[in-house]
Amino acid sequence: MTDLKNKKSIVIYFSRADENYAVGYIDKGNTEVIAEYIRDLTGAELFKVERKKPYAKDYNTCIKEAQIEQERNERPEIVKVLPSIDDYEVVYIGVPVYWGDLPQPMLTQLEKLNWNGKIVRPFTTHEGSGLGNIPNQLKSICKGAEVLNGLAIRGASVRSSKDKVADWI
Repeated sequence: MTDLKNKKSIVIYFSRADENYAVGYIDKGNTEVIAEYIRDLTGAELFKVERKKPYAKDYNTCIKEAQIEQERNERPEIVKVLPSIDDYEVVYIGVPVYWGDLPQPMLTQLEKLNWNGKIVRPFTTHEGSGLGNIPNQLKSICKGAEVLNGLAIRGASVRSSKDKVADWI
């Protein structure tokens, strides 16, 4: 595989703090922690996708909101849209796994981009679903990109996973 460390990269991620399954209340979302590890290891820029109307702070209400959004195939409004990834060769895409899939706010962002010629590296945080259906979703959404192997990290072990992230990079 080509050395991706020296290519201009960006990490596009969705992350949620507040109450998380198996870790309780956290100030910084698990996926954001991994995104920052990738930035530290590669020099990639960060772009956080944020839902304009945040999900509920408590876990159970949040997952209900996310499930309804997913069932309705909604594209919720996001705080800021990244208009282009033309300047990047490698795009790391990070999300918590929501019902086996990408969170809907991430779809709002990803569907707006031109993926031709990009290398995509997915990563997820989860508590048992691994990568879920996310690699398949990304292959469908990121037309013209090469979607490489992904990395799945349990939310409960995120804060001790920097070596695992480094090995994957």
